[in-house]
This record gives sequence, structure tokens and C-alpha cells, in this order.
Amino acid sequence: MPLKEGHETSFVISKLPTPRASRYGAPVIHSVDTNIFAWTYYTFCKDCSFCHDECCAHGVDVDITNVGRIKAHARELENYTGVESTGWFTIEYTVDEEFPGLQYARTQVAEGACVFHHRQGKRCLLHSFCLEHDMDYHELKPMVSCLFPLTFDGGLLHPADEVESQQLICLGHGPTLYRGVRDEILYYFGDGMIRDLDEMEKEFVHDPSGTHQHELFTHRR
Repeated sequence: MPLKEGHETSFVISKLPTPRASRYGAPVIHSVDTNIFAWTYYTFCKDCSFCHDECCAHGVDVDITNVGRIKAHARELENYTGVESTGWFTIEYTVDEEFPGLQYARTQVAEGACVFHHRQGKRCLLHSFCLEHDMDYHELKPMVSCLFPLTFDGGLLHPADEVESQQLICLGHGPTLYRGVRDEILYYFGDGMIRDLDEMEKEFVHDPSGTHQHELFTHRR
């Protein structure tokens, strides 16, 4: 469904029964914006004919441990991407306790897209490199990319900024944000997180307002 009137400034937060840490120890999620069970988007990126790869027009945050895993394949990835490793990431790291290794860099943008975006093939080169080399794509593809259009901030799992600002061109088509990345949440946060979110989803569908048990906020951080 498209964003409903009022969703731009109001949202409902639900606490998880137990905080859930990612498989890397960070981030730790303790709350969920229940709009992830309401807003929908077109999840089938490779079949999309209308977005023109807008999601890949920017760089993405990559935790320092993930940067290390990517650089471990530098020679092969330079040949595969056609981009030298010195042009992959921002030089300086940002300190952030929610990222594995407590720091993150950001991928560079070249010619209007992330350096790891395949210009002709509508795909992430890190993702396709892993598939072609019999690797789990999570080894190299950043967590932020895999979870999009969800993200995390201050222990809150919530729609990405592009969703909240209604800039994501594929909003209003397909399954909910949660259903679109449920498997990714399972990979990073495990079965317990999925059980909690599935129960929360049922509760939300039964009572979308959530006014009887959730805390209502009217602005972001």
C-alpha cells in the first residue's frame, strides 16, 4: 500500500520481548517501527523496469570487518569490477557502536552510482562475485544493503530514510517491507528475532493502530 496520510510525521514503536543482537554482536535491536508491517514495495529488483537503479545511486555504509573481508579479495575484485581497490571506500572511518567493529566506511560513488553497481546488469557486483565463486553473498555484501529498505538506528529497526521521505520509487507495490527482507533478518538476527517479528506482525494486522499497548512517537531522533 502507499504511505498513508500522517505517516510522514507519526509512527508506532513496539518493544521486542528480548533485545536481539546480530550474528556479529552489533547492532542490537530492541524496538521496531511497526510501519515495516504496513508499507509495501516492489521487491523483485532484477525484474524492475521503472526505478532505473535509483537505490544504487549512492554509496552504502560498510562496517570495518566487512571492509576487511572485501579487501581480502582485492585482486580478484579489481579484475571483476574494473575498479582499483583504492577507489572503493571513503578514506576515513566513522565511529559507530552499532556497526560490527565499531566503525564503518562508505563505498565511493563513481559516474552516478556506487562503485560496486553493475551498470548494465541491474545487480550488485559484490553479490554476483560471491555467487560466481560459490560464496555466501553475505560474506562481502554490506549488511545495510542486504536489509534495505529497512535499517537500524539506536536499537530501532525501521524503514530506511528513502521510505520515510517517500523517495523510494517502488513504494506501494508488492509485499511489506518486513516480508521483503525477512530472510535477511533471519540470517543476521536468527530464529528468535523472526519469531518475535512474526508475532508482532500478527498483532499489527489485528490492530494496526497499536494504541492499546505500543508507545506512540511523533518525531524521529
